[in-house]
Amino acid sequence: MFGLGTTELVVILFIILILFGVGKLPEIGSGMGKAIKNFKQAADEKEIDITPGDDKK
Repeated sequence: MFGLGTTELVVILFIILILFGVGKLPEIGSGMGKAIKNFKQAADEKEIDITPGDDKK
């Protein structure tokens, strides 16, 4: 996964644990999950053409 081994992932998770504390980890996880979900939904939506047309009334 992104060229990271188990040791690197454990070190990163340990640093995150120290920075944010145990109480904030569930909030951070749910926030990241929502962000990923919204990104996937936005990527799957059709593109909307907003260029001005030649509609003259």
